[in-house]
Amino acid sequence: MKTLVTGGAGFIGHHLVRSLLERGDEVVVLDDFSTGSHERLRPFGDRVRVVEGSILEAAHLDDAAAGCDTIFHEAALASVERSFVDPSLTNAVNVSGTIEVVLAAARQQVRRIVLAASSSVYGVPATLPCQESMRPMPESPYGVSKLASEYYLHTLGQRLGIETVALRYFNVFGPGQDPDSDYAAVIPLFITAVLQDRQPTINGDGGISRDFTYVDNVVAANLLAAEARDISGATMNVACGERTSLLELLDAICDVAGVTMEPVFGPPRVGDIQHSLADISVARAALGYDVAVGFREGIARTFEWYR
Repeated sequence: MKTLVTGGAGFIGHHLVRSLLERGDEVVVLDDFSTGSHERLRPFGDRVRVVEGSILEAAHLDDAAAGCDTIFHEAALASVERSFVDPSLTNAVNVSGTIEVVLAAARQQVRRIVLAASSSVYGVPATLPCQESMRPMPESPYGVSKLASEYYLHTLGQRLGIETVALRYFNVFGPGQDPDSDYAAVIPLFITAVLQDRQPTINGDGGISRDFTYVDNVVAANLLAAEARDISGATMNVACGERTSLLELLDAICDVAGVTMEPVFGPPRVGDIQHSLADISVARAALGYDVAVGFREGIARTFEWYR
């Protein structure tokens, strides 16, 4: 099977590329390398065809999608904080980019698109866990852009005869996340601080909690979503279904490292919600999805990679 991964040089994207190659797919990556890295793709050598270009350019998309059965649309500007700094750019990449991906899929007669959606669409949920039936109430331009991308995906897909699935990721972590980015995620920041014997900074009081999801679970959900029958138009959560506070996260990392470390507390980040937790029953029923790697095991694997 021939597949396209947009944003395939990104954190989640390159893990997905590896799994697609392992199952024997012919893989194409489209990435403009604005946030992705050539280093992530180097181990794959000439087994991957790389198209360096933007999802906003029809010619690049047509080149990359030609002959593909499935598009895994991972390309995005994935930062709540950055979306407040430049909401127009976030909208252009996440919303207009998704529209262009769907239009290219129609031109190239692609069977199915699997979208990397986001838990940010829930905003501050009235109750936990977050269920797909809840009314979305995003609290950031990023969340708005990801919700709009879902709607465009399904609406245009239905109109143009393309099967569509949106997977709402919850706080994905694992090997390969960049700790040096201006918008780095909390787990690589905590791990690199512990490895360098620096006190990690916690934004807020440490009580914020998230459904931290090891990347292998997300990759597995994508592979299942590409093949499952009778699910076109579906949107579903992908997570572990358990909640961990930032203080508990730091304790888990310190346990793996065999150290004790007190954090420094800083101001809360703009746009951060207090708690997030997924109901993953829809993905279990529709895809046969299950949590293959739990939080603690994921932290251990991630720590070893960084060490």
